[in-house]
Amino acid sequence: MSKEIYHNYFFDEPAFNTHDGGYVPLEVADAPEKPLAIPALLKPDKETDTDIWYTVTAQAGETQILPGQKTKTWGYNATILGQTIIYPVGKHIHVALENHLSELTTFHWHGLIVSGPYVDGGCHAPVYPGETKHIDFTLDQPAATTWLHAHPCPSTAEQVWHGLATMVLVKDDHINSLPLPHNYGVDDIPLVLQDRRFHENNQLDYHADYDPDGVQGPTAMINGTVNPVFDVTTQKIRLRILDGANRREWRLHFSDDLKFAQIGGDSSLLPEPVYLDHLMLTCAERAEIVVDFAGYHDGQTVTLFTDDTPIVKFKIHQFAPDNTTLPDHLLTINKPKVDSKTPIRKIVMSGMDESVMMDNKKFSMQRIDATQPVGQAQYWDITNSNSPESGMVHPFHVHGTEFLVISRNGQAPYPNEHGFKDTVGVNPGETVRILVRFDLPGVYMYHCHIIEHEDGGMMAQIQTYYPDKPMPKYKLMDMDTLMNAFAKERGIDPKDLWMAGMDSYRKMGMKM
Repeated sequence: MSKEIYHNYFFDEPAFNTHDGGYVPLEVADAPEKPLAIPALLKPDKETDTDIWYTVTAQAGETQILPGQKTKTWGYNATILGQTIIYPVGKHIHVALENHLSELTTFHWHGLIVSGPYVDGGCHAPVYPGETKHIDFTLDQPAATTWLHAHPCPSTAEQVWHGLATMVLVKDDHINSLPLPHNYGVDDIPLVLQDRRFHENNQLDYHADYDPDGVQGPTAMINGTVNPVFDVTTQKIRLRILDGANRREWRLHFSDDLKFAQIGGDSSLLPEPVYLDHLMLTCAERAEIVVDFAGYHDGQTVTLFTDDTPIVKFKIHQFAPDNTTLPDHLLTINKPKVDSKTPIRKIVMSGMDESVMMDNKKFSMQRIDATQPVGQAQYWDITNSNSPESGMVHPFHVHGTEFLVISRNGQAPYPNEHGFKDTVGVNPGETVRILVRFDLPGVYMYHCHIIEHEDGGMMAQIQTYYPDKPMPKYKLMDMDTLMNAFAKERGIDPKDLWMAGMDSYRKMGMKM
């Protein structure tokens, strides 16, 4: 029986970032092709039957991205991006967080169900220069492609722009048993999609490029590689794709409109494969796809494009025939039951540029905006109040949980949105209903993942709690302490400090 193939990007075309006044189109860099960098796997410090230990180090370095001078970059256990971390479900995980940078940072586990606000690694969990902090947790969630990135409000965007982002693969027995490509670096390939502008001597200048609606650059950088080429030596490959850009949406398709199967989203496998030849990702979304090169032979090239710009070339080599088929069923999704008496939480993302807000307020570090009992399932209606004619897609992300997309303006979600997610793109003028349940107590952020928007205040906090216990009080970082620390580390007076989100508050006459 033939499978339905989807030929469109699903999202509303008038809201694509190509219509932004500040849109920066991608250009093919004047640089030679290079092998696609495949991040090394981070080796555990120690492992037993029950526990595993890692050290994750934020560090500065230099990376040969373009011909000529090396670019000063930041990374995790690497000069840019980072080594890929694998977390097994069920083992107790111990992580030493080392900061070898010249300024404070945080380690946010985007997509992991861990306690907040300290283990989760938002802005309340700073690790200062020269400091090591220790966290531990046990994961109880489906296998997924998640990621780690810096989250020190309001410098999240700038630190990610420097390179602080890396893949984190959650694995369990179920996914290991499926007939999928599993050989990391050979047929199981991470693709971190980013864009940058390179200034004099190939250096990054975030301040010069700053745009409150999201910083973009004309050069695509895939796993830190410009003009990358990947040598295909197997008939099928699995691509774990992350939109790791500050602002850019990626509208992906292969040459010849080669079809592929999406098998996973942000936080889990999909219930069943979805077959497409076009795929759009908004900021922070992930997709796992399986590509079958059966129709190609040694010496041919298949190119992955975003819009009309080539971003990765896949050079085909001789491979053995692979007759395995994807299962029709990948994962059973157990939908949490919502009590009919539970009210629907309504959240509004509004504004553009400096005026961005969440529920008509800008983020305040010590304000709790909502509460929800642990274990209680609740519908959240997320509305993007931007104009459908001139607004933008806002990707909505929740820390510390996974949710299900229930509907878009009362209609079914997109066909590839039926697994668990932690980020969902909301079209302008649209209301997306999601089903949210927290399994751990804590304080968690929810925000737009255009990173300059979260730095600029389109962010809020929810506290989750055990209903039969007193509500705990957490020590939350305050903005003055954070700003003074950044100023001291940079050797300047606090009044001379510039950080991305500060303009958004000042121009609205608000205090951070």
